[in-house]
Amino acid sequence: MRKKTIATYALCALALGLALFGAAPARAQAQHLVIGGKNFTEQLLLSDMTAQYLRAKGYDTELKNGLGTTLMRSALESGQLDIVWDYTGTALIVYNHIEDKLDPDQIYQKVKELDAPRGLAWLNQSELNNTYAFAMPRALADKYNIHSLQDLANRINEDDKEGGQPHLMGVDYEFASRPDGLGPMQQLYGFKLDRSEVKQMDPGLVYTALKNEQLFVGLTYASDGRIKGFDLQLLEDDKGYFAAYKATPVVRQEILAKHPKLAEQLNELAAKIDTATMTELNKRVDIDQEPVAKVAADFLKQAGLI
Repeated sequence: MRKKTIATYALCALALGLALFGAAPARAQAQHLVIGGKNFTEQLLLSDMTAQYLRAKGYDTELKNGLGTTLMRSALESGQLDIVWDYTGTALIVYNHIEDKLDPDQIYQKVKELDAPRGLAWLNQSELNNTYAFAMPRALADKYNIHSLQDLANRINEDDKEGGQPHLMGVDYEFASRPDGLGPMQQLYGFKLDRSEVKQMDPGLVYTALKNEQLFVGLTYASDGRIKGFDLQLLEDDKGYFAAYKATPVVRQEILAKHPKLAEQLNELAAKIDTATMTELNKRVDIDQEPVAKVAADFLKQAGLI
């Protein structure tokens, strides 16, 4: 009788153990979210702050960043990633090959519409617009009173009439030759640089050359930390030549269906992010050499999100 009782207890304990070990992974899996990011500072920050933020909300988060643009997109579409931050202009031009001139809201609505059948949901876009931009050393911009691309065009045209010195412009190799690059931009703003005045170089070298005043103007990204760190003057795109690249959380619809509060939580995070804020965060990593995780955590605390 005693042997039977011991056996019964043993079987019950085994069943209970299996039930517990079987239930725990199910609960963890239900809350498990894989967050992706690209391979540059801003994306490392966005993905890291998202992982920390959602972890504080009770999710089990896994971070997979440092990915190329197309690789991250493929991983999201194939279900290897659940959440990413992407840019509206990237989705329009790179993923969907649309080069129509659209305003920021039209771009957002278009990519949202195109991705819905693919099972991807674009949540609320943030006020972070990491679009292409031209910048000048601040001392030169102040000297010549240049604050916009039209100001730049006017200065170049006036100097050309007077036989002034060359205006060296630094751009990356792609922008110099692509159909929506330098050529059409010059046409829109009404100026023309000689071939010798256009210096094609690695994007990172443009910032260094601007800092050292080796360039008159250079192609940059609007929220790059080096804009602030090197005291550069961003030039306003008066005529809206560049497409908007608004940073936006993109989530697989299947994941949103499993987690009803997730969209609202990510929208709350997106509402706290703008270009000026991200420029400062990027600077802290790129110029001040602070760890990404620390900068992300500081932002979340200061924004009252954790």
